[in-house]
Amino acid sequence: MNPTKHCRLLILGSGPAGYTAAVYAARANLNPTLITGLEKGGQLTTTTDVDNWPGDVEGLQGPALMERMEEHAKRFNTDIIFDHITQVNLTVRPFQLIGDSKTQYTCDALIIATGASARYLGLPSEQAFMGKGVSACATCDGFFYKNQKVAVIGGGNTAVEEALYLSNIASHVTVVHRRDKFRSEKILSDKLLKKAESDNVTILWNSTLSEVLGDETGVTGIRLHNEKDNTTQDIPISGLFIAIGHTPNTAIFEGQLKMHNGYLDVKSGTQGGATATSIPGVFAAGDVGDHVYRQAVTSAGSGCMAALDAEKYLDALEQSRINQATGVSA
Repeated sequence: MNPTKHCRLLILGSGPAGYTAAVYAARANLNPTLITGLEKGGQLTTTTDVDNWPGDVEGLQGPALMERMEEHAKRFNTDIIFDHITQVNLTVRPFQLIGDSKTQYTCDALIIATGASARYLGLPSEQAFMGKGVSACATCDGFFYKNQKVAVIGGGNTAVEEALYLSNIASHVTVVHRRDKFRSEKILSDKLLKKAESDNVTILWNSTLSEVLGDETGVTGIRLHNEKDNTTQDIPISGLFIAIGHTPNTAIFEGQLKMHNGYLDVKSGTQGGATATSIPGVFAAGDVGDHVYRQAVTSAGSGCMAALDAEKYLDALEQSRINQATGVSA
């Protein structure tokens, strides 16, 4: 028989959103259990320099930040379990979840903070220089390439937005797109095309990335293949930004929670319950419900909000149970 564990509040995910939710929930005496997922620490574990975490004036390493957040959650006795949830049933109360360990978890309230995964091309050289010049977040890492040459791979909104952002930081931005026109919103593409006419942006159409070039110091260039004339060229750069989108880690909730393009729908707004999903008692924090900002600090903020929303929900649930037991009408 598989083991069963019940908790009032279960948190899925061990990134900034999950750990922050755990700290706030634990301090509210909710005794949360946090399931780490396969990638303990989330995307920040693949990020080297974090220079925009408020209060850390000298900057810090992504893995170190996640270790600190984990210790913070443990300080308030959060039950942290290394497991990966593979099955979910949100149609029953309490909610039921099953992990790789075959443990069945049940909970009265659930915070989903499983994050989103950046999409990469899958090149061995891309993986080799991850965090050493290869990034998937210009707003996170663009500062490190001030007055240097960089490249952006992609042609959608993410790529164009990142290229525009980098054009104000880097000395030159090369945008590499495999088609002959952008897929982004016209207002964005028009802005980048205008910059390419007279500013520090070059657009290479019909081109794909063949290899990331570099040495022990990091990325030094990229090798591109032109799909139209079958030529190859090497371009010297210091930073490469892969901007082909993100995939929210929400597949196991399909058909149970309302989503938009894979991102969980939340109530949002300013009337409270902002992190509530389409099922009462289920809340979303971090990148699972955010396809716009995707920053560690915004994820942490939404983790705080989710914990406060969950606390209010659990208080109301407990009061309802008391009323039923005593025969008091709500």
